[in-house]
Amino acid sequence: MRGKLRPRGRRVKHVTRVLIVTGSELGTRMAGPAIRALAMARVLTADGHQVVLATTSRLDADAVAAGSDTPVQFEMTHVRPGDRAGFARLERAAEIIVFQGHAMEQFPALARTDRVVVADAYDPMHLEMLEQGKEKPRGEWDYLVSSRVRLLNQQLTRADLVLCASQRQRTLYLGQLASLGRISPATYENDPHAQRLLAVAPFGLDPVPPRHDRPALRGVVDGIGDNSRIALWGGGLYQWFDPLTLIRAVHALAQRDPRVVLVFLGTAHPGVDAMGIVRESYDLAQQLGALGTSVIFNGDWVPFAQRGAFYAEATAGVSTHHAHLETEFSFRTRILDYLWAGLPMVVTEGDSFADLVAQQELGVVVPANDQAALEAALERVLCDDAFAEACRARVAQVRDEFAWEVTLAPLRELARNPRRAADVERAGGRARLARSLRAVHRAPLPPGVRRDALMAAHYLRHGGLTELKARLATRRAKG
Repeated sequence: MRGKLRPRGRRVKHVTRVLIVTGSELGTRMAGPAIRALAMARVLTADGHQVVLATTSRLDADAVAAGSDTPVQFEMTHVRPGDRAGFARLERAAEIIVFQGHAMEQFPALARTDRVVVADAYDPMHLEMLEQGKEKPRGEWDYLVSSRVRLLNQQLTRADLVLCASQRQRTLYLGQLASLGRISPATYENDPHAQRLLAVAPFGLDPVPPRHDRPALRGVVDGIGDNSRIALWGGGLYQWFDPLTLIRAVHALAQRDPRVVLVFLGTAHPGVDAMGIVRESYDLAQQLGALGTSVIFNGDWVPFAQRGAFYAEATAGVSTHHAHLETEFSFRTRILDYLWAGLPMVVTEGDSFADLVAQQELGVVVPANDQAALEAALERVLCDDAFAEACRARVAQVRDEFAWEVTLAPLRELARNPRRAADVERAGGRARLARSLRAVHRAPLPPGVRRDALMAAHYLRHGGLTELKARLATRRAKG
């Protein structure tokens, strides 16, 4: 392998050259993947490693390490999808390559590189596409889902380490890795819990709470004043969410308490076309007479470094969704912003964060699509000051567990001690491993001469003539 790797088990100081590749825009307006990639770069740089952060999307000239007071100390660059020469230059300078999304598809060298490869699979893209693609014609929907399955399988069969966002996701990916043949004697022997192959690294947050450094909503948006009770919807609107039941519940509550207002922080996701649910939400609010009064849409995407002022003025955070597979294995990154801002929450049951909210009493968890329960929950967190204050105190206790420096511990450990996966080493490289794993998907041979010949060759190769004779003797004894 090019670039010296430290032996396993030795805790030595090692400055590692790390390349992080994201397909998301880096700049003032960033979505989740870019925020996560930027946090990885910042944390690993603070650990003393040499980091290059590359995006295949747009790189703004004024891109900064948003959300942190630490000046940028790592290189940022742009590499065009399919620019093999450009990627090769970045690859040669790295010991570890961390990637998100479509990078392995865009740069085929990543599938066979001798660098240590980390697949950041915190977003189960194949399950997400089941919902995201529902508005497409059936043939296109089928293609989009199957293409994501193939893409993810390619990553899972080649990565030295896979990062996921929760224990639920870990269970999902363990099953997928096992079916692909990655849970094998080679990976199990010295790692019976597969921690070196698959690690939980949740989305994190900045340990410094948001500052209210400028007016954002109160006194800025018509109808929102000092006395308003603001339920904030952080992030974008996508098909798998349920803003419609939420809008109805807020409208009904506002009839009794005009202080109540719902604010959708952003409806224009960077790099993603608006889904039909955005239009449906506008239309419903307008039909109810709530648009611009009890329901406010911010039609832009709030710059990442400015979002803190909005959260600082909010009374509570809210996230509602439908019940389906995407929900079960999702990791709602907007909840991290609610934790960051110390907000009590109203969330729909069914995902890992709902479990956290219920267990730690950080707000109220409601059934999916239940308007009455949602209305009651909103009234409690927005209008019951004693309850909300108790939730805020408990949120403050939980918040530190999600600091980036804590959630990225598995990646920080790998950077200290770079290593390939055991089965990649045994196979002589990730491309060879991927080829060998194809046999897992072939139907087993039926009993007969051909299977007997293959089994005899196997025993002879791995146990020698003595093992082969012993097997034949056992076979004869059984008749």
